[in-house]
Amino acid sequence: MGAAMSITAFPVLARILTDRRMHRTETGGLALACAATDDILAWTLLAVVIGIAGGGDHGHGPGWLVVLAVPFALVAIFVVRPVLTRLTGMYHRAGELTPTVLSIVLVGLLLFAAATEYLGVHYIFGAFLFGAILPHEDAAALRHEILVRLEQISVLLLLPVFFLVSGLKVDLRGLSAENLLQLVAILAVAIAGKYAGAYVGARSAGVPHWQANALGVLMNTRGLTELVILNVGHELGLLGDELFTMMVVMALVTTVMTGPLLGVAYPARRVARDIAEAERAALGDEAVDRVLVLSRRDADNQVAVGLAVAMLAGARPAELVVADLQPQGRPLEVGSGLSGELAEMATQMERQEVLVRQGHELGVPVRVIAHPSGDVGADLVELVRVLRPQGLVVWSDDPAADAVLAAAECPAAVVAAGTVAFPPDAAVSVRWSSDTDGDAAVLLGARLAVARGVPLHLSADRGRRAAAVRTALVGRGLDVRDAPAEDPAEDAAAAPAGGPVAALSVAVIDVAALGAEPRPALAARAEVDAVPVDFTTVALGLSAAAPTP
Repeated sequence: MGAAMSITAFPVLARILTDRRMHRTETGGLALACAATDDILAWTLLAVVIGIAGGGDHGHGPGWLVVLAVPFALVAIFVVRPVLTRLTGMYHRAGELTPTVLSIVLVGLLLFAAATEYLGVHYIFGAFLFGAILPHEDAAALRHEILVRLEQISVLLLLPVFFLVSGLKVDLRGLSAENLLQLVAILAVAIAGKYAGAYVGARSAGVPHWQANALGVLMNTRGLTELVILNVGHELGLLGDELFTMMVVMALVTTVMTGPLLGVAYPARRVARDIAEAERAALGDEAVDRVLVLSRRDADNQVAVGLAVAMLAGARPAELVVADLQPQGRPLEVGSGLSGELAEMATQMERQEVLVRQGHELGVPVRVIAHPSGDVGADLVELVRVLRPQGLVVWSDDPAADAVLAAAECPAAVVAAGTVAFPPDAAVSVRWSSDTDGDAAVLLGARLAVARGVPLHLSADRGRRAAAVRTALVGRGLDVRDAPAEDPAEDAAAAPAGGPVAALSVAVIDVAALGAEPRPALAARAEVDAVPVDFTTVALGLSAAAPTP
């Protein structure tokens, strides 16, 4: 009863937090840490309970065999675990999860379960121990594929059967009036015990009231893990039919009530504010200039990073923030936890590591924000409002581009879909327009030309403002030329058509070696209520050949 009352279902809690985006807050992180510790202690407590109360009767040998459980665990950790590291080499040589590797895992799983069952400790702990000693180092892909294969059976077949069997053991009609009174007492003890324990513990550690209140609500999530413990107790004869039924009802009630109560204890507006504060604290305030880059999974994001560095124009200290938010995966499930999303997050980070190295080579630190999101557009808009970047780089086919550009007040560069790496000797060609967006396009083009050490081509314009801009840029040593008769910028105007670029109606920059295809195209937008640029004094940055400060 003590173990069943104290449990918190870590996978269900983690899913609730990610669905509400609370895993990115201090409260969510604290709840996950508490639930993980609670889970470890509860499973350990269950093993002790089984060993004491059911050891001799539950095992298939004499009662003293239970004392061999500890030596068995030590042999598994220090003898079997090093042998299992060979699975990683077998997996990498084959390039996939082969039937041989999967067979070894399944046979080992069954043998460990059978061994702990024979020793008088429940077979659950043998399976748990075998999973814990599977290789971790350089084995993320291997473990993920094993999880995917096992989840196909466990979630689709074994989990529904487990719920069916548990439901067949529940007999609500067999509860008497006295049992209903006992059920109310069980619910009161279960809810108050977990809430008070979490709240008092948090308050004694200096956690604010509202945060401790949310922790008390979250720690009442019992879910599937509770049902596992109750079934073990029922199998060992430690819980009678009536008590088992009442405990199952308690598990369901405490799990279902978490969502509505959490909405009151931790409303969505507070979640959004705490996410903003957490990301601001993580990024720090030491950077004077910051450019936000919205990456795309299927795009060459090195182009966007290079463009963002040029937008900084040599300003230091500075940093680039690469946002790689992906749509939330599956809806709430009680079986598989977060294995798929964790693997996807690892893949994102590996992809963005290339951008981190690129920024290091260019002398600008790159920070990555990568996580699943239930509403990518809303999260990106909130990120723009929190960071208040000095520049923004987005892809024209990004579904969130419209909302982000509307929220941002800084100069922005929109990269046309399909743009690939700039050719080394490609000139920068800008179509002139006599408005603030045109100024932003010329300024971005000039900075990009300076950074890459290439000429700047400006479309022919005989106006006084255009002549003054040319004179100012030439006077500062920039190689400014008239665009050729077949102006690539004219052709590029249609390249980024559609989506946010067409909606912005901005000047277009085309970066391409003459005659080369395809021609990468960009669009520039000035900051809100921008004043005309003074090209005689504005920062243009350092050339590609110049040393980086």
